[in-house]
Amino acid sequence: MKTLCIIPARGGSRGIPRKNLQLVAGKPLIAWSIETALASKSVDRLIVSTDDKQIAETAQQRGAEIIIRPPELSGDTATSESALLHVLDALLRGKPYEPDVVVFLQPTSPYRLAADIDGAVNLLRQGGYDSVFSACPEHFTGRWSLDADAYAQPLNFDPARRPRRQDRPVEYLENGSLYVFKPHILRTTGARMGGRIGIYVMPAERSHQIDSIEDLEFMDKLMKGVAGDL
Repeated sequence: MKTLCIIPARGGSRGIPRKNLQLVAGKPLIAWSIETALASKSVDRLIVSTDDKQIAETAQQRGAEIIIRPPELSGDTATSESALLHVLDALLRGKPYEPDVVVFLQPTSPYRLAADIDGAVNLLRQGGYDSVFSACPEHFTGRWSLDADAYAQPLNFDPARRPRRQDRPVEYLENGSLYVFKPHILRTTGARMGGRIGIYVMPAERSHQIDSIEDLEFMDKLMKGVAGDL
């Protein structure tokens, strides 16, 4: 089966300027995802989708193919799905290439292993799934929101009958690290997940995402400590 890995990486970012090129443990953030994908036994081809010349050069130096994303698919409101579809459509032109499986990696989740990619791909193939996403187990946590008067309101339990953790089923928190799907799922639904969906379980320590400067600083320290094990 042909397995294509796509890493979308825009040049713009609201929270962290030039986020995908920020150094994390001495490497550009995007380099972590590229190197992990190249180390995977499952991935046959790796493409970075970007609108940014410097990201393209950095990714190419690290061993990725590049597909330039047009401006209309690169703004703050552009979806990851639109970038993924753009890559798949681009590969059908010229010498047509259609993968059997797509692995979608988000650069903002640098702490993943090649074994995670292989495990998720194998789960899709062997489990009869159409799509798989990574998640970490989460035991019961009380969730609240604030109403119009700024009073706290429970979302997922009754405070008068607060359940014990062991009495609630384990829930799974989507961690955004990796998604694996058959191309027809994306083409027919417009979503990265659909059909028969499976969960690839990752531990909480490999489930951090970078969305803020504080996240970036935390991941820099974390990745310095685990870099030798990757």
